Amino acid sequence: MRDFPGTPGTVLGLALRISQFVFAAGSIASMATTSSFFNFTAFCYLIASMGLQVIWSFVLSLLDAYALVNKKVLHNAVLVSLFVVGDWVTATLSLAAASSSAGITILYFNDLGHCHFGEECQKYQISVALAFFSWLPISISSLIMLWLLAAG
Repeated sequence: MRDFPGTPGTVLGLALRISQFVFAAGSIASMATTSSFFNFTAFCYLIASMGLQVIWSFVLSLLDAYALVNKKVLHNAVLVSLFVVGDWVTATLSLAAASSSAGITILYFNDLGHCHFGEECQKYQISVALAFFSWLPISISSLIMLWLLAAG
């Protein structure tokens, strides 16, 4: 039961971590290349949340790669508990940041018609989309980690 795909030290687990990292880094890059993202609190929150996601995913992808190369099993109860807490915290923050940024993007740029920036509006939308794409694998990882902890 403990060796199902997506657990730490498996190829799918590494793929989930790398996809989290890539999408979060893309979201940061898209948002940071705009000139006025700092005027919106939700966009600043998105940058902070995705920054945490990048760090967390990068560290865990290195740990997964180490486990794959050395054929180690990362199912220590303390380590899995840490993964569960970290994944659930980053998943919650990522979803909240992506949702709030999506709401601001729709409100300001579609409903109120304040999108006179052109290319900048597209970067905001791309950043929000990438943030949601980053949330998908972190939510899968967090459910797998919870399942692994429960399987004990």
